[in-house]
Amino acid sequence: MSQATLTKKDFASSQDVRWCPGCGDYSILSSIQTVMPEIGVPKEKIVFISGIGCSSRFPHYMSTYGFHTIHGRAPALATGLKLTNPELSVWVVTGDGDGLSIGGNHLIHCIRRNVNLKILLFNNKIYGLTKGQYSPTSEIGTKAKSTPYGSLDRSFNPISVALGARATFVARTIDNDPKHMQETFKRASEHKGTAFVEILQNCVIFNDKIHAPVTALENRDDNQLRLIHGKPLLFGKENAKGIHFNPHTLSLEVVEIGVNGITEKDILIHNEQNPNPSLHFLISELNLPAALGVIRSVEEPTYEADVHAQIKSVQVKKGKGDLNKLLVGNDTWTIS
Repeated sequence: MSQATLTKKDFASSQDVRWCPGCGDYSILSSIQTVMPEIGVPKEKIVFISGIGCSSRFPHYMSTYGFHTIHGRAPALATGLKLTNPELSVWVVTGDGDGLSIGGNHLIHCIRRNVNLKILLFNNKIYGLTKGQYSPTSEIGTKAKSTPYGSLDRSFNPISVALGARATFVARTIDNDPKHMQETFKRASEHKGTAFVEILQNCVIFNDKIHAPVTALENRDDNQLRLIHGKPLLFGKENAKGIHFNPHTLSLEVVEIGVNGITEKDILIHNEQNPNPSLHFLISELNLPAALGVIRSVEEPTYEADVHAQIKSVQVKKGKGDLNKLLVGNDTWTIS
């Protein structure tokens, strides 16, 4: 079957999908299955790799190749696979616990190397699979099974972590907007390098409505900043509000058009392609409105391309290696 004739159903496996009723993961899965026929990659060259957590069941529900690996190690497995076969389209599915706690080290090194992977981080600000402990993205004061008196930990901002690791593509989307998710996933699939996408995802059982200030219908006009490259950062009903860069405090501030002489000329223009990530970082740190869409997209050499180029360069100088000579070479000794 050609890629052009594939449909969403062709990417749905025969496994029963087992998430809690109302979980945001269902919407994310549906959006990914919708996007897969459109990315232009043959089905047999697509791989989904996950760690441990509710989101990590993902490979079981995709009719593609996949690995359900160990806690936090999905980026390491995905890096090895991409180095071995650079032609594969490799997607990492992780959660805020799996990716930013035990897997944090693997995640940041994968990002800094710019391996050509697509990383989807489901952020529900709680450990769902292990029944409701606080996670690295839980806010201070979160009362959970492991913090009955409230968490004292400062929370991670996944986008800021990715930018700190010099990510070449960073985006954020939400689980109750399938159209926006699909647009974001398509952009990620087109990027050459590590594409990091945070998905604000609702855990209906242990952290219900944690993202409601951003995702709820009654809030979205005032609390969602939809990013469009080359366009001013406007939001609110009739785009009456905007984001202004204050050069004196080196910070972003919310302003209203027509108040205190503010015009659209005072509103910051979004430039996702700026090589300097400083403004991208400031945008990622906005609380409300929350930035949604592609925050950063720049082109840099990919890790696997550089690795294979280095191998070819050494082979030109020294010829192909001999494993047997390496094993019995000079750096051996005998113990009698």
